[in-house]
Amino acid sequence: MFKVLVVDDEQWNRDIIKSLGRWGELEMEIVGEAEDGLEAIKLIEHLNPDLIITDMRMPGAGGEQLMRSIHERYPDKKIIVVSGYDDFNYAKQAIRYKAVDYLLKPIDPQELNTVLQKCKEALQQRIERQEIDLELSAKLAAYKKRLGSYFHEMNMEGIRKVFLELHADDLLEASLKPEFIRYYVQELLLFLNELCVANVLSVPLDHLVDHAEVPNSFHQAVDFMSGCYLAAMEELIKQRKFKNKLNLAEVKLYLERHYAEPVSLEQLAKLFFVSKEYLSKSFKQEYDCTVTDYLLQLRMEKSMEWLTLDEEISIKRIAEMAGYEDVSYFHRVFKKHFGVSPGDARKASQGLKMSNEKV
Repeated sequence: MFKVLVVDDEQWNRDIIKSLGRWGELEMEIVGEAEDGLEAIKLIEHLNPDLIITDMRMPGAGGEQLMRSIHERYPDKKIIVVSGYDDFNYAKQAIRYKAVDYLLKPIDPQELNTVLQKCKEALQQRIERQEIDLELSAKLAAYKKRLGSYFHEMNMEGIRKVFLELHADDLLEASLKPEFIRYYVQELLLFLNELCVANVLSVPLDHLVDHAEVPNSFHQAVDFMSGCYLAAMEELIKQRKFKNKLNLAEVKLYLERHYAEPVSLEQLAKLFFVSKEYLSKSFKQEYDCTVTDYLLQLRMEKSMEWLTLDEEISIKRIAEMAGYEDVSYFHRVFKKHFGVSPGDARKASQGLKMSNEKV
């Protein structure tokens, strides 16, 4: 049911509106009444109505002030103005603040219900758009997750596969207007920039992306994005594959940015085009610890930081953030590393904070 608020300083005027509307048939319900604009704003904050029906001339805060507040703070809400004055200035204010209609008293029942039907259709369309937006956002998130995974693995075929699926995505093609196409292209290009930074790709993104305007056609836009991702991937492969020697600082930086992911020595060696034996030996000689030990150290340091800085984060969530799906295993690793359990570490931190506060 769509919620309606009626605003008029006269009780009998509010009663007339309540009696004339075909509320049930229009899937609407009057949830509140107000005598002036200030009371109406309070009720809007509390009741969150979809539609406000308001008089213009009221003691205190009138209809113009109310419409201005709604326009500034709740632009998605629908407004119907009902007035006893055929005043051009009032009508102009109603237009300025995007009221659905301006009805004169005495109210014509048919005219009122026609406007209510118009509001209902607009509200339904808004809900449908929101549902589509949510579905599109979920789809985009799923595509980004796969693109990120393939990019980190330097899987060129995987990236091509994602963009082929984007080409065939009927929902995206049907739903995306030109302005939305531009938005999603920008989102995916920003994500590509994040991937380049995370993979220590030294060539800036603007060197890889053609500065031509983003196409308005869905399929052309997909081709445009595909070209950007594949160009970046080729640059990353070339940068790692054809270096004279392994850059251990890049390996270390990669681990610092991907410690929460399931990074193995084999995967790391493949990403930097060396054997795992050579990578392991070189890393140990340079940093006096193994790749596995360094990854564990990163995870434990971050876990301790989250435990002590934010008491609202659950230990299970901290385990997941540090790359551990099994919270019991996380507890064992944490206790072995620090000598105390995560819970005890948090309690000790809280006790220290309370002691410092007393001092």
